[in-house]
Amino acid sequence: MRIVLPFTFAMAFLAVLVSGSVAVAAETGTAQEHSREHRAHGDASAALISNLELQRDGRRWPTDAPLRTGMANIRTAFETDHPAIHAGRQTDAQYDALAGKIEAEVNTIVANCKLPAEADAQLHYVVGDLLQGVSLMRGGDPSKTRHDGAHRVHVALNAYGKYFDDPASAEPSKGNDPQAQSHDHAH
Repeated sequence: MRIVLPFTFAMAFLAVLVSGSVAVAAETGTAQEHSREHRAHGDASAALISNLELQRDGRRWPTDAPLRTGMANIRTAFETDHPAIHAGRQTDAQYDALAGKIEAEVNTIVANCKLPAEADAQLHYVVGDLLQGVSLMRGGDPSKTRHDGAHRVHVALNAYGKYFDDPASAEPSKGNDPQAQSHDHAH
């Protein structure tokens, strides 16, 4: 059975899993507030997983088949749209469609992935960045662009490839980082 989680539920779910307790999630208020807290601290996946890499003596976190499949599907969807994103030709409708594909894959990963506790906890930072990217690509933060959402997804994909044992994702995302290009184009 496939379970599809709405974005707000998925963020609340992440808040509980990342914090380790329901009480902490309740203190943060809504899932949107939790998401804003993560954005205020930058890309969680890059910073937090990097610190934990030292604790694992450089070994990458384990993965399972549902995680590898879902991340491969996210990477494929992103790479398909990446040239238009990079060139500034991605329309709002295309950003929305890409966000929907990524969110659907994240929901499938959350429903089916079974990792050891330590690896699962670290995966939630990557998932959090993916979902923040989804929100931004949908225009969820007026102070950020949809292009910023693509950047967040790009960072999460690269962090996953660097810190998780998935040979198909070991290479950084192809092309230039969408954030590196000028913001003079239409988003």
